[in-house]
Amino acid sequence: MVAYWRKTWPFHLLLLPALILCIVFQYVPLFGVVIAFQDYEPWLGIKGSPWVGLDHFRYLFTYPDGKQVIWNTLIISGFKLFFNLVIPIVFALLLNEVRKMFFKRAVQTLVYLPHFLSWVILGGIMMDILSTEGGMVNRVLNSVGIPSVFFLGNGEWFRFTIVLSDVWKEFGFSAIIFLATLVGINPALYEAAEIDGASRWQQVISISVPLMLPIVIVVATLSLGRILDAGFDQILNLYNPLVYSHGDIIDTFVYRVGLNSGQFSFGTAIGLFKSAIGFILIVISYRMAFKLANYRIF
Repeated sequence: MVAYWRKTWPFHLLLLPALILCIVFQYVPLFGVVIAFQDYEPWLGIKGSPWVGLDHFRYLFTYPDGKQVIWNTLIISGFKLFFNLVIPIVFALLLNEVRKMFFKRAVQTLVYLPHFLSWVILGGIMMDILSTEGGMVNRVLNSVGIPSVFFLGNGEWFRFTIVLSDVWKEFGFSAIIFLATLVGINPALYEAAEIDGASRWQQVISISVPLMLPIVIVVATLSLGRILDAGFDQILNLYNPLVYSHGDIIDTFVYRVGLNSGQFSFGTAIGLFKSAIGFILIVISYRMAFKLANYRIF
């Protein structure tokens, strides 16, 4: 053990600043969740604020918008998880069949780029191209006789826009893990199938898809732990009061109620509720990944 530390102490020293930052900004603030059980007032502080127990959690389910916010989160997040799994798989399978390396790399670079742009930038771009007054999308619709669509002001269209734009931003980067799986498949399997007369489509169905299945199961099951994360940055930059009934999710609701309205205890209670459910889902998803695909962290 002493010999191990003599060899590795410089690496542990390099990790120390990151560890300190993690403790200060991730773990120390956890003590503040106690205000979820108090009627917190900033001028009284945590010690002076009265204790109310589970009142804020009960209020969440009687609050007029509480159930709708949870339902919006599940709908938006569910569609995102589904399409962000299916479309990257299809894209990876198609790109894997491309034989021109220059074209393949060019396509990969183009579809990866949106992942590295923040929603602050993309939100502004989308507001311009989806605008009902001169927006590029509505101008195209008008040119073929279709009236303008208020994508960011109509609840149903807002959900569609949120899911579609998130898939567009993330599908290229999400496909990396599936492309890596396809690259790792033994070429001899394809050669043997080709000798037996299998077409490219038959090779994909009989070789590529079955060998991708374990990693697909792992990604799908682990995604269940994020079912309550519907994309705070994206929705905060795109939504408005007109679509609160269809687009307000737990995170944006906490932001509006907890920070903008000053209901700190109620906002903390909602966030704690989401974190507790998320923790349970993560544990369940890891157990499922282990059972279905023998996946384990260590």
